[in-house]
Amino acid sequence: MPKIITTISLKGGVGKTTITAALAEFMSLEFGQRVLVVDLDSQINLTTMMIGENEWWELNNKGLTLATAFRDAIEGTSNFDVQASIQRGVSSVKRVTGVDLLPSSLDLISLQEQLSALRVAEGSTTAAVNILGNAIAPVAAFYDYILIDCPPNIGPITLNGLAMSDGYIIPTIPDVLSTYGIPQIQTHIAKFGRELGRDIVELGLVITKYKSNSAIHNATVRNLRRDREIQNVLPVYLAESNAIAASALFSKYSTLKVKYGNAGQFDQLREITKHIMTEAEAKL
Repeated sequence: MPKIITTISLKGGVGKTTITAALAEFMSLEFGQRVLVVDLDSQINLTTMMIGENEWWELNNKGLTLATAFRDAIEGTSNFDVQASIQRGVSSVKRVTGVDLLPSSLDLISLQEQLSALRVAEGSTTAAVNILGNAIAPVAAFYDYILIDCPPNIGPITLNGLAMSDGYIIPTIPDVLSTYGIPQIQTHIAKFGRELGRDIVELGLVITKYKSNSAIHNATVRNLRRDREIQNVLPVYLAESNAIAASALFSKYSTLKVKYGNAGQFDQLREITKHIMTEAEAKL
């Protein structure tokens, strides 16, 4: 069975989606893993990063996104086809062939409100949280890893990602505003895990957009490492760079180094991926 990892943050702009995409591509090419990336964020950034906006429009118009799975649960229909919805070999890097995608949809914005109403009507903290897991179950065993990119909240769609996850990572910029919500995420996930009757393991904080010459960044990292509530700050930090920012644009690349940068970025992302896989092997 695959190891299922959620990427979560309550703060936008911390590199959550970029980290998820990079992990998938490095897991595939550098470590030979079969990876499914699941885009739960209604901003569809991971989807358009992987397949481009035009392809997404076609899939959305055909109902081949995760919005159909959630709409089925709300309306009592059975229209979602997981095999047809999965987009295979989606990486824009030429040699990366082992990454598949379950695309997101802007329709998740309105569906989240309806899911919240459904949960209230059922009167249970674990109501309507198995929709995603049930939808993916027929194909899950094909993959070594399933990576879930969640929206920057802990609403019902995020809870669906967490409900099927073995563990989670939190990308963060090492500054006050970006790290402010980390204890809330940890507390909420621990409580949710207890309601489910199992642990959802924290695999670590991923430091992103790091500036080695910033006193604030260095002080924040030190404080995070001293915080007893933080189980693991990964020892490799992803430096801020134009190449990493540009990698979010859908374009064709010949190599991972061309996509993410060869001035330390490739090595940083490879080591981050290696550390997360090591944590997953040991803890999940």
